[in-house]
Amino acid sequence: MMYEFVAGNVEEISPTHVVINTHGVGYFIHISLNTFENIRGNNNLKIYTHLAVKEDSHTLFGFADKKERMLFRHLISVSGIGTATARMVLSSLNENEIIGAILNGNVALLKSIKGIGPKAAQRMILELQDKLGKLDVDYELMKGGLSTHMNEATDALLALGFGRTAIEKVLVKVSNELGEGSDTEQLIKKSLKLL
Repeated sequence: MMYEFVAGNVEEISPTHVVINTHGVGYFIHISLNTFENIRGNNNLKIYTHLAVKEDSHTLFGFADKKERMLFRHLISVSGIGTATARMVLSSLNENEIIGAILNGNVALLKSIKGIGPKAAQRMILELQDKLGKLDVDYELMKGGLSTHMNEATDALLALGFGRTAIEKVLVKVSNELGEGSDTEQLIKKSLKLL
């Protein structure tokens, strides 16, 4: 049985869960800190859900929007990452930072999350880079995880007349090749060869 969303009055809310009263039934829904920040203060709520079914439990996870739920589902598709770890990831960084870190191969940022070691961080990047890269990720979302150098390089390439989509794809590829220490000039020079 799949629940798309739960809507109703908020009976109880904390940084880790919310209880929503829908026609006299109280749904206990696990949430991330991200969702908590977005929904607190609302007495009436619609929350997007994901039902995690295990042999010994059925657990509802809730999200302020579909984007966060989509990211959660991508995270739990990575081998070795369960629902608790995925929720920890979504509580530690915002969606933009997570997607940016995965697309840019930023192992250090992912590793800074409690419960994510170097291997798990690399698996996340390896297994999700293509999936997230194919999404129609809006530019601001990408920018959230980009360094100042990436932003400066993007602006410079836009000024030269290249298309935003082409620039984004090339810059992600180039920054992965050059590594974290690359500066604006290096990014622009290498990108120009590929655009």
